[in-house]
Amino acid sequence: MPTIRLLLSLVVAATAVTFVSPRALAKDKSAEKRAEIHKMRDTVLADLYKERPETKAKIKKAEGYAVFSNVGVNLVFASFAGGRGLVVDRKGHETFMKMGSAGLGIGLGVKDFRAIFIFSDKKKMESFIEKGWDFSGQADAAAKSDDKGGQAAGAATVIPGVEIYQFTKNGLALQATLQGTKYWRDKALN
Repeated sequence: MPTIRLLLSLVVAATAVTFVSPRALAKDKSAEKRAEIHKMRDTVLADLYKERPETKAKIKKAEGYAVFSNVGVNLVFASFAGGRGLVVDRKGHETFMKMGSAGLGIGLGVKDFRAIFIFSDKKKMESFIEKGWDFSGQADAAAKSDDKGGQAAGAATVIPGVEIYQFTKNGLALQATLQGTKYWRDKALN
């Protein structure tokens, strides 16, 4: 009789682990991804404040800001990029997001770049979170590896009420593209 109880207890425990583990693992993965995004945000903002100290005051006064880490690939006449980030409103509410882009133009290379959005208009920030499109023209040249190398970048955007700062972390790229970018909520992390 004790053997049957022990066997039954083991079966119940194994069944419970089977149903609980995938959810627990998913929660752990989500928490890990959120922590990575927070770390990226902190690093990117520190780099931005070092390069452009005036942006710290702008972010404090703003309705919110967003920080994204993106990896882009330029292959002669097409460019592609993807990444993650988050939007933080004035009250500290966070919305985790993904991004993807594709474009046409002349370019060649791979680069790991960061983008910071400063929202001076609350409705523009809310629209960005809900709709997320940015269609922009972009021209840049970058040759950078950690602290070595140089970069030049400029971006024009069709979103009024939003300042965008972009800089290269690592990579080698020369491009001039007309690019469409889609930002959307990350359902797994929100």
